[in-house]
Amino acid sequence: MQVETVFHEFGHALQHMLTKEDEGLVSGIRGIEWDAVELPSQFMENWCYERDTLMGIAKHYETGETLPEEVYLKLLAARTFRAGSMSLRQIRFASTDLELHGSYVPGGSESIFDIDRRVGEKTQVIAPLPEDRFLCGFSHIFAGGYAAGYYSYKWAEVLSADAFSAFEDAGLDNEKAIKETGHRFRETVLALGGGKPPLEVFVQFRGREPSPDALLRHNGLLTATASA
Repeated sequence: MQVETVFHEFGHALQHMLTKEDEGLVSGIRGIEWDAVELPSQFMENWCYERDTLMGIAKHYETGETLPEEVYLKLLAARTFRAGSMSLRQIRFASTDLELHGSYVPGGSESIFDIDRRVGEKTQVIAPLPEDRFLCGFSHIFAGGYAAGYYSYKWAEVLSADAFSAFEDAGLDNEKAIKETGHRFRETVLALGGGKPPLEVFVQFRGREPSPDALLRHNGLLTATASA
């Protein structure tokens, strides 16, 4: 978890350090729409699970021995453990957030708990209990900065996985192709900050609009054959 966090925060740092925007209000991560702020950081997390990258840093502090293969395989397996359940959980939270901030009528026929339960019945394998009061602790939308924006967590995962898939398409063992793809990523996502709408920046890098296929594949919910 700590290694993942280091890579995550380094993604934000790269966007700050490599910006080419002269206007401070849109340089680095400033001025970027909430949907895409986490793109570079979540993108960097993917490298934690890339074999050559991980094996290059995961060594015993005394012997220098590289991480055992069986441990690496367990890390990969743990990454997708109950990924479907986690996706449904995020969809429930995001959908409830949007309903509460988009269509909820105070004093109307539905309470906020009714809305949460209705959404939960559609998105959970096991429906919430009648006495469920999860919303009382949903600080992201009531005491944080994610009101009407919780969906951006999942959308950023779509963007970051799709961006990383550009490197997979190039061939992770193809050094020349990786450098070329990395340069394009640097000149678009990392350099343009909030100077252009995030969708335009992404299309400039990827050559097309975002697709959820890479995220589903990374989560073990879509096979490489099915996504081809």
